[in-house]
Amino acid sequence: MSKPFETIGWAKGTNIYEVNIRQYTTEGTFKAFRKHLPRLADMGVEVLWLMPITPISHKNRLGTLGSYYACSSYVGINPEFGNLTDFKELVDEAHGLGFKIIIDWVANHTGCDHEWTESNPEFYTRNAEGHFTERNGWKDVIDLDYTNYDMRAAMISAMRFWVKEFDIDGFRCDMAHLVPLNFWESARTSCETIKPLFWLAECEDPSYHHVYDVSYAWHWMHATEKFVKGEVAITDLYNILHGYSQYPYEALKLFFTSNHDENSWNGTEYEKYGNMAKPLAVLNATWINSVPLVYSGQELPNKKRLAFFNKDEIEWSTKIELGNFYKIILNLHKTKAVAQGEIFILPSNHNGVMAFLRKFEEEVVLVIINLSSSSKLTLSVHHQWIVGTFTNCFSGLDYSFNKTENFEVMAYEYLIYRKK
Repeated sequence: MSKPFETIGWAKGTNIYEVNIRQYTTEGTFKAFRKHLPRLADMGVEVLWLMPITPISHKNRLGTLGSYYACSSYVGINPEFGNLTDFKELVDEAHGLGFKIIIDWVANHTGCDHEWTESNPEFYTRNAEGHFTERNGWKDVIDLDYTNYDMRAAMISAMRFWVKEFDIDGFRCDMAHLVPLNFWESARTSCETIKPLFWLAECEDPSYHHVYDVSYAWHWMHATEKFVKGEVAITDLYNILHGYSQYPYEALKLFFTSNHDENSWNGTEYEKYGNMAKPLAVLNATWINSVPLVYSGQELPNKKRLAFFNKDEIEWSTKIELGNFYKIILNLHKTKAVAQGEIFILPSNHNGVMAFLRKFEEEVVLVIINLSSSSKLTLSVHHQWIVGTFTNCFSGLDYSFNKTENFEVMAYEYLIYRKK
């Protein structure tokens, strides 16, 4: 089945780094964040997703600084972060270093004193009393009315503004499933008259891949949380992954152990997964049709919840302990075997060990991951692809394999071998 929109060429094998500008530095500005760009480029990051950069409403604001997701204009910059010139300079420098830039787009609702509430109050839904309203229980936003086609046109015009004037490379669309799919179809059609773009949907409705290139792997994340608690088995995890393989249009899925919502409201990846956090990150970066996400500070690792509505900066240290770990898995994700290759799941007699092969032409990657606390688990691997010299991606040591090999894994250990 062909996809109505062509996925941009660099999407397969890419990765995303979510940038929380407010909490990233003491200054919390675009200019201050730019100092981190060379480090992130060296780490192998390809796409920078900036959380909403638009100004935040004051009416019904939560906390001292408010939610990024309650905007007061779609065509302005949050003064916390700088100005339009500062943003353009960030985009230009990022592009110069090889990054792609996508911005967070919040189309379902605005803040309570968005400029449209004055200029175009007809753009909003109303309750029985005729007041602006909101249907999801959020206290600082009001819903837009997608039966109003003038509002749709204004929204698309605002999206085009960022593409045309600032040369952004795509959108991460907040709560995409709350907005009609035919709007997104119109938005993509219009915006891509300027340039081809990358489209990421915060939703898990397969039908949205009619428009979107990538959607969230929420079911996977929730299942892995249950797995670490012993509530589901490894077969349940495989079933979810198999379900993703049945998505239309060779859809890509965003895999993550943390993001801004999870970190602030449900806990860091170490609170949720403990020692399983790093093995899961490896799996997320090596599974078929995955786009791995790294959230601001995971490379530290950051082990604190960041406040959402107030200043609470990441505590950077001189040593980025997991920088090399992420560099290895992000660069492995770009290889043809992982980005484009087929997958073969290897049998395991341990409820906790996932093993599989990725292959493209002569390149083969063998992945063995122990998601359990059990140590000294022996796994016998037999496959015709496992022949020749393989390099351990973490140690750099070479091994000669000949179809059948035995491996012993410790608790939460991960092994990756690559034949180039």
